[in-house]
Amino acid sequence: MEKSIRLRKNREYTVVYKKGRRYWNHQFTMVVKKNNGPGTRVGFSVNKKYGNAVERNRIKRQLREIIRLHYDTMKKGYDIILIPKKNTKELDYHQLEKSVKHLFHLGFRPKKKVKK
Repeated sequence: MEKSIRLRKNREYTVVYKKGRRYWNHQFTMVVKKNNGPGTRVGFSVNKKYGNAVERNRIKRQLREIIRLHYDTMKKGYDIILIPKKNTKELDYHQLEKSVKHLFHLGFRPKKKVKK
């Protein structure tokens, strides 16, 4: 994943956490905030409770690859943080990919108009 499409600094993560909107499913929590830039930037946050360094790095590698493959289809102009839950350890790559795509669908679907 290129550096230009990654969240890298602590303050970037802090802004997204504080002002972003949260979406979740059984495997992930996603925090999304609109940015002023032309592209979408993605970051990952894996807690130490998730497992040892090998397990944490493995899930981050898999998520980076999923984002790399689907980046062109993502909506532009957002900062996104993906946070895996503990139960993602048992999933294979294709199940992870399906779960992330579902989460993107939840986060970027058109808003329903409420009739008054």
